[in-house]
Amino acid sequence: MFKIIAQHEDFIVIDKPADINFHDEGELGQGLCSQVKAQCALTELYPVHRLDKMTSGLIIFAKNKHCAQQFGELFKQHKIEKYYLALSDKKPSKKQGLIKGDMAKSRRGSWKLLRTSNNPAITQFFSFSIQPSLRLFLLKPHSGKTHQLRVALSSIGASILGDKQYSGSAADRGYLHAYALRFMFNDQQFDFISAPAEGELFKNEKLKAMLAQIKKPWQESWPRLK
Repeated sequence: MFKIIAQHEDFIVIDKPADINFHDEGELGQGLCSQVKAQCALTELYPVHRLDKMTSGLIIFAKNKHCAQQFGELFKQHKIEKYYLALSDKKPSKKQGLIKGDMAKSRRGSWKLLRTSNNPAITQFFSFSIQPSLRLFLLKPHSGKTHQLRVALSSIGASILGDKQYSGSAADRGYLHAYALRFMFNDQQFDFISAPAEGELFKNEKLKAMLAQIKKPWQESWPRLK
């Protein structure tokens, strides 16, 4: 089951639980898209972006082909603002700024960040110390590459807790959450925020107090793109 954040005549926004694959997994069960279609009794449903299996949080589905095409253009033109939360038990090489570089396939389905910038993955971030060995990252991707955020944090020495694929420390889940979305659709502004509900570390009181201060992440003073 998942939480429905918004129902629009053209699209639906839901809060994806962690550890659910986007696609059907045969005998292992239905993927997220099939579950949303069944739970909402929809005859048509079109994915317009995706989240990794370990990632929880906000995701949009279009209810018709025309809407799917519109969202496709919005994503292509980077007109949908996305904000993520991540936790790490490692101290990063820098506390805020820009992580930029081309991405290339590595071993066993992983990716790596290169020093070149021909078609780079671009991620802006702030980090906040919650307590010893626990740091919160507020992430804003400016591109949509596979595993982009996971690779970005790994590249600065702060792999996401629970992300075994990128050397993250063991945890009860992968601590990456799609926290907020903001976009214009048919001349109307839409803002969605959903705080993480799963995972013991996301229940930390100091972390919740920090999120209460952030409130609307698009109002934060992001480092300037260079």
